[in-house]
Amino acid sequence: MNCLPVFHQIEVAVKTVLEIIDTLEEDDLQKRPTPNKHSIGELLEHIAIICEADWHISNEATQEEMEHFYSTVSYKTIDSIKHGLLTNFESLKNHYLTLPEEVLLSKTTSYWGLTYTRYEWLLEIVAHMYHHRGQLHAMLVYCCNKDLKILMFE
Repeated sequence: MNCLPVFHQIEVAVKTVLEIIDTLEEDDLQKRPTPNKHSIGELLEHIAIICEADWHISNEATQEEMEHFYSTVSYKTIDSIKHGLLTNFESLKNHYLTLPEEVLLSKTTSYWGLTYTRYEWLLEIVAHMYHHRGQLHAMLVYCCNKDLKILMFE
């Protein structure tokens, strides 16, 4: 089973998030367009850890293990967010590209009871990345009046 096309789509999301980040100043990370929702920096921190966090979830990490994982991650600057995003994407690729087909087709269950094959988990990561990238884009364009002028798809 060839995962390379899926990784290409994740890479498109990563590259465009990096382009969006390059339009920001450090002060922008503190902006919270909607009260009681994530700030721009908090959303970017979440996006930066999706590849690594979802890898752990797909390997049946417990809720306690995920809470510990999240407590150890801190991306509070533009540079650390960019570094985390790239590092976690490369880590995910390295993990997946070594998996034999029978492992890609094996099912695993998240701590909340969702069962997918490992390949389906990879597709979920694509959806998760694109969802939050769209959320980030909307926050910046409609709430912060930033004209990003970034091509979001190839």
